[in-house]
Amino acid sequence: MRILGLHGQGTSAFILKSQTVALRSKLPESYSFDFVDAPWDCAPAPGIKVVFDSGHYAWWPRQTINSIRGSHKWLIDYIDEHGPYDAVVGFSQGCSLVGSFLLYHYRETPGEPLPFKAAIFICGGLPLPVLEDLKLPVSQRAYEVNDETVRLLKQKAGALTDMAAKLDQIKPGMGLWNDMAGLLHDPAVMPDESDVFGLDFTAMPQDVRIRIPTLHIYGAKDPRWPASVQLAHFCDKDKRKMYDHGGGHDIPRSSDVSKQIAALLQELEREIDNDEEVQ
Repeated sequence: MRILGLHGQGTSAFILKSQTVALRSKLPESYSFDFVDAPWDCAPAPGIKVVFDSGHYAWWPRQTINSIRGSHKWLIDYIDEHGPYDAVVGFSQGCSLVGSFLLYHYRETPGEPLPFKAAIFICGGLPLPVLEDLKLPVSQRAYEVNDETVRLLKQKAGALTDMAAKLDQIKPGMGLWNDMAGLLHDPAVMPDESDVFGLDFTAMPQDVRIRIPTLHIYGAKDPRWPASVQLAHFCDKDKRKMYDHGGGHDIPRSSDVSKQIAALLQELEREIDNDEEVQ
């Protein structure tokens, strides 16, 4: 199974490769990953430069429709040149790239084949301007939730940056996301479809749905948990798998969690095979 890896804003292919070492070590040798740098230089993600002093990139310089759709074209060109891929895995902004690409595909060119068969989303959501551009109902509350969760994540990122400058104060077993306050969600309770943090999925047109198999990995302590859940609701209920890794806005590295995610990836591969047999 060949997987294309798309990193988050302010990081890089090298960083995502490093962040997924534990996960990839739990997978069979038949799995291979291609990690690629986004096309735009940008400032490093908060705290990342302390550990990874290399290039830092973003999938778009500004969250405009033109920039996002330009990155979709870049993605397709890259896959045409370097593919084929069985699946894509995105973290944070990498999820936004893949998720938005898929929504436009199902609205505008549903009869054309996709360049991959499945998607793995780690701690990421969808840009709300994309939903509005697709003429989907987006409430004011959805924007308020988005703005507040972004603020909370930036606040936490600042605290982690300060902590990274004092590594001697980090003790073994210390939970870096344990002191989260003011979260807008209860990870033990999934919202009703009529109000997924301001999005009413009972009113969403049925043609704008992601129908390939998907795996959604998110953290209970991630301020952006609402965005991850919104993205999951755009995916086919019968083809999506959801897993809470229990942490924050990060890629889990513990052995137990990595084993569980690896098992889910192998289930996803079997679902791809089943889909191909049906076709």
